[in-house]
Amino acid sequence: MSVERIDACFSRLRATGRKALIPFVTAGDPSLEATVPVMHALVDAGADVIELGVPFSDPMADGPTIQRSSERALARGAGSRYVLQAVARFRERDAQTPVVLMGYLNPVEIHGYAAFAKAAVEAGVDGVLLVDLPPEEAGEAQQAFDAAGLALVLLASPTTSEARADELLALARGYLYYVSFAGVTGASERLDSDAASARLQALRERAAV
Repeated sequence: MSVERIDACFSRLRATGRKALIPFVTAGDPSLEATVPVMHALVDAGADVIELGVPFSDPMADGPTIQRSSERALARGAGSRYVLQAVARFRERDAQTPVVLMGYLNPVEIHGYAAFAKAAVEAGVDGVLLVDLPPEEAGEAQQAFDAAGLALVLLASPTTSEARADELLALARGYLYYVSFAGVTGASERLDSDAASARLQALRERAAV
């Protein structure tokens, strides 16, 4: 199903006037054994889509909380193969909830775009968000992911120009991830909720759906 599972999820949400609840959790933390039960618990608590963090040794876009979770997971051996195995185990009980991997480009490049996309789809992954892959350099990945039916989720931010927003919306698969303020992930008092809300509304109006 892959990207179709994401599209179906958002179609159901639009039909009922609901917003999507999309929690994030790092694979392999707090333990290797906990990942799949935590994913099921998130769904039971109301998650519509799960963003599953792929542990990475240099998570430059993440704040200290996610950095430390990646470090702990990597120390336990939670590499890309483990993450795909966890998704496959999750799919044994849940064939409906979309799963989007959230991580960095290097592990995907090591596998090769086509090989990674094929393995991800076979495991039951629906999309991949690579925070350090700009759209200008995403052509090869986009082609391989499209061929496999895997969504390449792109990012927009408060500094994204209107022209670039149009480009992102044209290329986006599954959904467009909006980064509400510049900087790393984590708690912050810098968020201007009114400005973020206005920017999101403007992006929705520019989108085709």
